[in-house]
Amino acid sequence: MGDLPFISVEGPIGVGKTSLSKKLASHFDFHLLKEIVEENPFLGKFYDNIEEWSFQTEMFFLCNRFKQLEDIDRKYLQLGKPVVADYHISKNMIFARRTLRAEQFDKYAQIFDILTHDMPKPNMVVYLHASLDTLLERIRMRNRDIEANIQPSYLEQLSQDYEDFMRHFEATHPEIPVIRLNGDDLDFVKHQDDLNNIVDQVEQHLNKGEVIK
Repeated sequence: MGDLPFISVEGPIGVGKTSLSKKLASHFDFHLLKEIVEENPFLGKFYDNIEEWSFQTEMFFLCNRFKQLEDIDRKYLQLGKPVVADYHISKNMIFARRTLRAEQFDKYAQIFDILTHDMPKPNMVVYLHASLDTLLERIRMRNRDIEANIQPSYLEQLSQDYEDFMRHFEATHPEIPVIRLNGDDLDFVKHQDDLNNIVDQVEQHLNKGEVIK
């Protein structure tokens, strides 16, 4: 591809994106970009009443992620410094399509396109997926107040939305490597072998020249 490494780790809530992103950033000595989640003042209200608070929640995330990508581009990518992020900007559309009413989504999509059309996009994706039981257990274990009211039905729909999105992404972006990982079978936090296996897969793509290190 000839691009500086900009790796995105993606997957549904609770799958372990941030944990894996931290470990990859540490191993490769890449800058870590973490999304702003708990600072979103609407998120707790959103999980209580999705329909009422979805537009405010998604707009807050979009504006913050836009600012983060602007900073990352200026302070790191343009200076030749690789980045690993615990999200892909396209996740905004996954959530918005699921939660916004049609007229809200149309407005949101226009704003999204304007803000992101010239923003840097990741050129490698590590996609973590897992069963609903695994996601619910991990959410329970990390015990975040704002996630206390997440409904299993919402999480199940979201997981399917991610799967649909990733299938479409792979079909329309064949030039971007996607590493699929089953979170039911891996525990890269507790087991070094699992982490080593993931690191090896990322290194293989880096060394192929698909993404220049």
